[in-house]
Amino acid sequence: MELLLSIMVGALVAASVYLMLARNVLRFLFGLILISNAANLTIFVAGRLTPEAPPLIPYGQDAPVGVVANALPQALVLTAIVIGFGLFAFALTLVYRTYQNLGTLNSDEMRLAEPEESKK
Repeated sequence: MELLLSIMVGALVAASVYLMLARNVLRFLFGLILISNAANLTIFVAGRLTPEAPPLIPYGQDAPVGVVANALPQALVLTAIVIGFGLFAFALTLVYRTYQNLGTLNSDEMRLAEPEESKK
C-alpha cells in the first residue's frame, strides 16, 4: 500500500510542478494546492499505515497497552489541511483582485499591463 501511495505522491508532485510552470497565475495557484496535498500525503504515509488500535491510554496507566497507531502524523496533516485552505482562500482573493485591476491572469502580461483604474 505504501508503494502505491508513494507513486501517487510522485504523480501529484509532477502534476503540480507542471501547473506551477504555467504562465497563468490561476494554474500556479492550483499547482500550489496540489503540491500541498502531496506533502500532506507524504507526511501521512511516513507515519505508516497500520490497522492498529487508537492511541488511548487506560485509566491508571502511563502509556497505551500494546501496539497503537501513531497520532502525530494525523495531527500534522490535519493542521496542514487547515492552513492550506486558509492559504488557498487568501491567494484566490488576491488572484481575483489582480484580475479585476489588470484584466489578465497571464504573468507576462501583468508586467506590461496598466491598472484598469488608471485608464479611466
